[in-house]
Amino acid sequence: MTAQIFQTYARYNAWMNENVYTGCAKIPDTQRKADMGAFFKSIHGTLNHILVGDTIWLARFQGAQLPPYALNTIVYEDFDDLWAARRKLDGEIKAFAAGLTDDWLAKPFTFKSMSYNREITGDMWLFVMQLFNHQTHHRGQVTTLMKQCGVDPGPTDLPVMPA
Repeated sequence: MTAQIFQTYARYNAWMNENVYTGCAKIPDTQRKADMGAFFKSIHGTLNHILVGDTIWLARFQGAQLPPYALNTIVYEDFDDLWAARRKLDGEIKAFAAGLTDDWLAKPFTFKSMSYNREITGDMWLFVMQLFNHQTHHRGQVTTLMKQCGVDPGPTDLPVMPA
């Protein structure tokens, strides 16, 4: 894995989040927060989960203290506050990715998994890949929920991301 790949993923993440949040802003708050049967119940719950997951992964990578959140924590009740936090975090993810090196990505890393309640060890690149894979997975759920609310999320394919 090369650092350039993760820098591209960081740009993609920020672009897609802006598209998703712009679309979600068209959905009434009560509908965004309604339980639609998703794993994190609602659009709002899923967006909060993505933010929590990204925050946890960045803290791990930077050797910082993990935030005191469960994976289903609603950190931001207000959509505008959630969006502002998302934009800030996307900037931090882009800065993190800009600083990656191939040597750092090849280093071993061990962390305690909240989901599996055990230590997991592997090469750092695998866990950075998980950061971006997790976002994409749950954003896909959000785009499905958006469509169910009558909002088109727009193009989602990496090759159509603006340069």
